[in-house]
Amino acid sequence: MAAKNLSEFLHDLERHGELVRVREPVAVRLEMTEIADRVMKSPGGGKALLFEKPVLDDGSISDIPVAINLFGSWKRMAMALGVDDVSEHADRIAELLQPEIPEGFWAKVQLLPRFAGLAKVPPRPYRGDPPCQEIVLQGDDVDLRRLPILTCWPRDAGPFITLPMVITRDPETGVQNVGCYRMQVTGPRTTMMHWQRHKGGAAHFRKYRERGERMPVVVALGADPATMYTPTAPLPPGIDEYLLSGFLRREPLLTATAKTSDLRIPAEAEIVLEGYVDPSEPFGLEGPFGDHTGFYTPPDYFPVFHVTTITMRRGAIYPATIVGRPPMEDYYMGGATERIFLPLLRLTMPEIVDYHMPPEGIFHNLVFVSIRKEYPGHAFKVMNGLWGQGLMSLAKVIVVVDHFIDVRNPQEAWWYALNNIDPERDVRFTFGPADDLDHASRGPGFGSKMGIDGTRKWPEEGFTRPWPDLIEMDEAVKKKVDELWPRLGIER
Repeated sequence: MAAKNLSEFLHDLERHGELVRVREPVAVRLEMTEIADRVMKSPGGGKALLFEKPVLDDGSISDIPVAINLFGSWKRMAMALGVDDVSEHADRIAELLQPEIPEGFWAKVQLLPRFAGLAKVPPRPYRGDPPCQEIVLQGDDVDLRRLPILTCWPRDAGPFITLPMVITRDPETGVQNVGCYRMQVTGPRTTMMHWQRHKGGAAHFRKYRERGERMPVVVALGADPATMYTPTAPLPPGIDEYLLSGFLRREPLLTATAKTSDLRIPAEAEIVLEGYVDPSEPFGLEGPFGDHTGFYTPPDYFPVFHVTTITMRRGAIYPATIVGRPPMEDYYMGGATERIFLPLLRLTMPEIVDYHMPPEGIFHNLVFVSIRKEYPGHAFKVMNGLWGQGLMSLAKVIVVVDHFIDVRNPQEAWWYALNNIDPERDVRFTFGPADDLDHASRGPGFGSKMGIDGTRKWPEEGFTRPWPDLIEMDEAVKKKVDELWPRLGIER
């Protein structure tokens, strides 16, 4: 059964030897980041950390511990999603997307449990008083400086909330969105809201501005681990993140209504910030911020979030992550997204065998794709198709290789692609949206992209010379050496 809240998840991690409790006082300014960064860059991603005595900027020790690197290994990422391997969820999605219509009565009956399970996962209201509202702070009692919010890097403009679930609602359709956007704390009751233009929260903000209405916003910090993951998932517009949470958990997420608006929040959240963004208010200057690119994002102007109410559970835990030069915790979260959403990508491009975004490419800079090539120019068709897929439109470089190449091994993918290209013939450039964090693009949110066709070339593509065969050892010899190997005295 999935952990129902962050505290339960931490107990699970500790039971499996995946959690280290740090009992020494550690400052939320820079010191926690230095410790967490060293752990994240250790082999396999290191352990999750629970800082039990966070030292606030005023020198006092907070009674709210800080949990970090919760998702920073393949084992913990799988535990967070309630599986042994994150690919299990991809298999579940693939089963639901199978287009074959079963023949015969019993074949159809056997499909019923598969779809009946979906009816059980939409969110449901929590009965009674929700744990996330056991403590309610309003008025002068609202002070974000009392929370152990990290200042991560020396040139950061201040403390940043780094692992929030920012909850907004489309004023026209009523559909909620849950996003993960960094939030710079600028005062006891204000933060900046870093809504990048391509994200759901920014789309809602534009609609409220057009209507001339104040926008209610709620930020949940901490919940069960599957729900904490969902804001990072690239869901199609209009799909409720809480529905994905229920699907991953195999049981519905229990929700509550915020104190100051009708927005639905996870009932088991640790801390909840309620308030509003006023579209008529001038934007504030946010940043710089040491980002997942490994560079500081320069200052820019974003909306101001006003916090009017803080609610929390007794014994609340503050969840955080840090980003910076890869690899870091977000590599494993992005890796889970790769696996889980592969079946959805194949729904429109079934020729795709696999894809991978290596940590050096920080997700949007480099995508390897393997395909079953069926006609001339197929690789270019796939590139253009990917650039039309949601946040994949931000991909700066796409490298396409043949189906038998392991794209999760960048060394193999690059070896194959670089051997197979004539740069003038096989490289294409185009223009389109760019990640707002891409400091090298020619303009904010707009720049060029490169596609590389690293597949074997066909005569129809202008290649008339004989194509060489790959070097492979004879299978009988390999089998014989496998049997002989233990007696050779050579270490594997």
